[in-house]
Amino acid sequence: MDQPPGFIASGETHLVCRLRRSLYGLKQSPRAWFGRFSSTLIEFGMTREADHSVFFLHSSSGLCIYLVVYVDDIVITDDDFDGICRLKSHLQSQFQMKDLGPLRYFLGIEVAHSTSGLVISQRKYSLDILTETGMVDYRPSDTPIYIKIYLGVKLYSNTMDPNIKLLPGQGESLDDPERYRGLVGRLNYLTVTRPDIAFPVSAVSQFINDPRDSHWTAAMRILRYIKKAPGRGLLYEDKGNSKIVYYSDADWARSPSDRRSTSGYCVLIGGSLISWKSKKQTTVARSTAEAEYRAMAATASEVTWLQQLLTQLQIGDTQGTKLICDNEVALHIASNPVFHERTKHIEIDCHFVREKVLSGEITTEFVHSSDQLADVFTKSLKGPRVDYICNKLGAYDIYAPT
Repeated sequence: MDQPPGFIASGETHLVCRLRRSLYGLKQSPRAWFGRFSSTLIEFGMTREADHSVFFLHSSSGLCIYLVVYVDDIVITDDDFDGICRLKSHLQSQFQMKDLGPLRYFLGIEVAHSTSGLVISQRKYSLDILTETGMVDYRPSDTPIYIKIYLGVKLYSNTMDPNIKLLPGQGESLDDPERYRGLVGRLNYLTVTRPDIAFPVSAVSQFINDPRDSHWTAAMRILRYIKKAPGRGLLYEDKGNSKIVYYSDADWARSPSDRRSTSGYCVLIGGSLISWKSKKQTTVARSTAEAEYRAMAATASEVTWLQQLLTQLQIGDTQGTKLICDNEVALHIASNPVFHERTKHIEIDCHFVREKVLSGEITTEFVHSSDQLADVFTKSLKGPRVDYICNKLGAYDIYAPT
């Protein structure tokens, strides 16, 4: 490395310092640190397979130890307190550590325990965003996106359609585009505990390269919606079952600029939400069924990874995993391995879901659109519909007055 300012040897400016160990700030330092930490856990007997940040140890007595690591922040859980103590002692013998006690706060995520279960939220993080953007005193909103339609450069009000059409290059350029990018980044992290804003945040994330004032207005609308319930988080409770259910949905040709569809899915174990996603599809779908089928393929990929992870962790019932969709044509395509004239152009990788269905790893089921929980990840909805889906997903504001 170059000689640091103030420590340059007199007459030896052409020399550099030789590194004796990896330090923070170097390109390889995270890799070196994680390798060192992983080897320490492996020495203890822990294993890491499907997810690089999750380590586990199953004892012969049936007890389990789980460890999750993010850089140098660690969460340990176990059904045996002695196992946790042994693991902490092993880590303390190798690293300088600070034990913060029972889990209450982790990487901006607040954890609350009650007789009903466990709730994770980002209330403080949400309030910090509102304070930094000056939105604390603004009136809250029932929806995260305006109930209006953008058509070209004109704005037409239509209270019957809750969809917003944001376009690239729409409006005046922002004086400080970095502020927009920073806000979108913070909102992205907020979706860790707020599935209800996954779709609108995904929408505004598509314009970080050239943000305009209309995009900033849409981001401010999301903040007004967050202000309505800044403490909304996810409740995890024991409902007496560990069945795994996937909801898959798509909104066909919703993007006005490139006519691409939006895929969305969510995963529940025992009725508790553990994974979700909202993402624009990479190609244009020729029909609603094709868009739904592509969304099912993306969901099937998540199914495969989660089945591997949960099997290794010995959590949940991975047999007969159910994939629920509200498009009967897409379900027929997935379960019927014959040539279809209108679907022959679909890429081979999308038929991955068909293989999973035929092998019995996934079972499909039709659901009416009114009961489609993945609806909130593919389109903007009105307030009552958002609240209904949030209740079904276990997203509550425990700080709200009852």
